[in-house]
Formats: sequence, structure tokens, C-alpha cells
Amino acid sequence: MEIVIGLIGLLVGIGAGYVARQVMAQREATSAEARAKTVIAEAQREAESIKREAAVEAKDQVFKLRQEAEADLKARRVEIDKKEDRISQREATLDTRSVSLDRREQTLETKETEITRAREEINKIAERARGELERVAGMTAQDAKQGLIEQIEDDAKRDAMSIVRDIEAAAREEGDKRARKIIAIAMQRVASELTTESTVATITLPNEDMKGRIIGREGRNIRAFEAATGTNLIIDDTPEAVVLSCFDPIRREMARLTLERLISDGRIQPVRIEEVHEKSKAQIENEIREAGEWAVLETGITDMHPELVRVLGRLKFRTSYGQNVLKHVVEAAHIAGMIAGELGTDAQLAKRCTLLHDLGKAVTHEVEGSHALIGAEIARRLKESPAVCHAIEAHHGEVEQRTVEAVITQTADAISGARPGARRETLETYVKRLERLEEIAGEFEGVEKVYAMQAGREVRVMVKPDEVDDLRAEVIARDVAKKVEEELQYPGQIRITVIRETRSSAYAK
Repeated sequence: MEIVIGLIGLLVGIGAGYVARQVMAQREATSAEARAKTVIAEAQREAESIKREAAVEAKDQVFKLRQEAEADLKARRVEIDKKEDRISQREATLDTRSVSLDRREQTLETKETEITRAREEINKIAERARGELERVAGMTAQDAKQGLIEQIEDDAKRDAMSIVRDIEAAAREEGDKRARKIIAIAMQRVASELTTESTVATITLPNEDMKGRIIGREGRNIRAFEAATGTNLIIDDTPEAVVLSCFDPIRREMARLTLERLISDGRIQPVRIEEVHEKSKAQIENEIREAGEWAVLETGITDMHPELVRVLGRLKFRTSYGQNVLKHVVEAAHIAGMIAGELGTDAQLAKRCTLLHDLGKAVTHEVEGSHALIGAEIARRLKESPAVCHAIEAHHGEVEQRTVEAVITQTADAISGARPGARRETLETYVKRLERLEEIAGEFEGVEKVYAMQAGREVRVMVKPDEVDDLRAEVIARDVAKKVEEELQYPGQIRITVIRETRSSAYAK
């Protein structure tokens, strides 16, 4: 019972508290609403005040701007009026000048008419005089002019050839001895073997069954080999041999080592091919480094950048017309040192320039452009001296030579490439060059027979003695040599010999 009474009391208290809270909340809401209305009214009054002030300020600003615009407009109108006055004055001046020019034009036209009449009269007089001269001389003016020109040309050629012959004779007496001595000594002291240029390598197999193992199931081994090495592996009916083909000699050498090791090992599979190729690549890189070190030691050159030495070593696997490029640059460097010593210049610098002159050939498979300019750019990047870089870029004439070392480099390069047995050329190119030599010499008037001799190093021209005299023979020799230089490309030099033979016969009766 007591519990029930307590519960009822609790409920009554809760209800009373709820009613009290509702009453208080209603009072607070009424008060807040009244305050809000008061705030809104005050805000509206302030907004109206601000709006009126802004309108007044805007009107003042507009008035000021209008006054400024009117003042500026007045100033511009004054300036425009001044300019219009100046333009009017100039127009008046131009009108006056135009009238003066018109008068001058009329005067000039009158003078031109008089000059034209005088010129016509002079031409008529000249025509009558020319006709009278042609009648007296018995030939036209054009014939006389052509005859005079031919006579002057012939006399000039004869006089020039006589002078040239005397100068050449005096120059050869001293200059040729010196040049022959320097070049002969250099060529005699240096000689290297010939390496044949090729784009294929032949690999010998222990037996015919090895071809099947190289090809692999469904050709997977040969595909993996070609993909890893970047070469073409040719397997044909040649007994116990396969052929590797690639234009890049370094890549072809790596492939050759890889295939030989695989054949020797006997385990030929794609994974094994890649492993062996990586080892072969490391071996070739080591050979390249050793070849570069050999070249600098052979020529006695020190303090060279390691990367230059490595690029130089890549030339071991390059050939040019059958001549190994690394041995060519070493040989040319020795020749350059000897020539520089004979001339009294810096032999060490000349050797350095010549050793690096074909540097660009090591990367011509990867970079487009002339190997001379590419090599000079590589040398510049690796901090070589400007003299060395200039000699490299100028050794083929793409850049004008400005130093003695550049001339020596070009000379040593030509001697090394042109010496007997240094280089080879294809039979087709060789035959075409000989035929063209004979054609060029046979095109000149008075030539009877032409013979290309000594593998194209000499051309003998037989002329008709009754049509060509001794001076004319020398002119033909020089003209043939000049035309050969312009039209043909060849190593070394070609000697042109013009032969004029006079035979006298008599009969005793």
C-alpha cells in the first residue's frame, strides 16, 4: 500500500514538473520572439540609413566623373583642332610640291624625248659605220668578235701554262722533295694487317643434329636466341654450319660467343640462352675496355677520360673498306706524330687528335649524322681541348680547317687509308671507277686513246700529235685532273699522264 502511494506521489510530481517546464518554455519563446522582432526592426532602419548614404555618395562620384570626362573631352577637342590645322598646312605644302613635281616631270619627259632622238641618230650612224667596216673587212662583227675571243683565250692559256710550268718546276724542286721525304718515312715506319669487312659470321657445328637442338621445339630456341642477341640466325643446307647475320659488329660478336658457348655446353633452352648472352656481353665489354687501353698505351697518350677510352675500344669491332678502324686510328696517330715531328709542331697533340678522329664511328649505328661531327661532340662532352675537337670535326672537310693539327690529322688519315693494301673496294665499284676515268679523259678534243693503269692510280692519255702541241698537252692534263676531282671519289691520288708522240719516217732509195 505504501508502495502504491509512493508511486502515485512520484507520478503526480513528474506531471507537475512537466507542466511547469511547458509554461516556462512558452514564456521564453514569447520573450525571444519579441527580441527578434526588435532586432529585425533595428536592422531595417540601419539598412535604410546605409542605403541613403550610399546613394548620396554615388551621386557625388558620378558628378565628379562627369566633370573630369567633360574636362578631358575639351582638352582632346583642342588637341584635335591643332592637329587638323597642322594637317591642313601640310596638305597645302604637298599641293605646292605636287605642282612643282608635275613641272619637273614635263621637263624630264621633254629631255628624254630629246635623248631618245639623239640615241637613235647615234645608232643609225653606228650601223652605217659597222656596215662599212664589214664591207671593207669581208666578215661580220660577230665573226670578228668570236675570232678575237678565241685568239685571246688561246694566247692566255699558252702564256698561263708556260708560267705555271715554270712555277711548278721551281716548286717541285724544293717542295716535292720535302713532302715525299715526310710521307715516305711515315708510311715506311708504319704498316698494319688487313681485316676483311663482313656482316656475317659462320659457326661450325660438331654434327648435323645440333641444328635441330638450336632450332628447338616449334622453333622456340632460335626465336629466343634472335630476340636476346638482336641478330638473324640462318640455318640452311650447309653441312655442319650456321650463319649469324647482323650489321652491328659488336652485337654480332656477342651472338657468336653466345652460340659457341651454347654449342660447347650442349644445354640449349631459352633461359640458358639469356644467361649465356649476358656473360658474353660482359666479356665483350671487357674486350672493348682492354682494346681502348691498348690503343692509348700503343700511342703513348695519357690522361684520357675513361669513357673516351671505352668508346675508342668499340672501334675494334668496326671496319671501313676492309680496314679495322681501331688499328687504322692507331696507325694514323703514329703517322701524324712523325709528320708533326718533321714539321716541328706538337707531336703529342697531333697524335691525340688523330687517335680520336674516327671516334664517331663507334656510335654511328645509334646516332644519325656525320661521324666527324658526332665524334667532335662526344669529345666536347668529355672535356677534350678545343684543338682536338676542331681536328676531329674538320678531318673530312665539313668544317674549315683552322689549325696545323687539323691538317696533319686529315693528311695522316688519308695516308693510312690510301697506302697499298690498306683498304679494299667492291669489284663493281672498282670497274665503274676505271670506266669513268677513261670516259672523262676521252671527252677532250684531240685525245686518241685512254688507258687506266695501276688499279686506277694512273691514267695515260694518248693525243694526236698533229692536232695537239706540247703546251696544249699540258692543258689537257690539268683539265682532266680537275674534272676527275670534281666527278669521282677515290682514295689517295690519281696521276694523269698525257703522251704526245711524233714519228718521222723517211725512205732511202
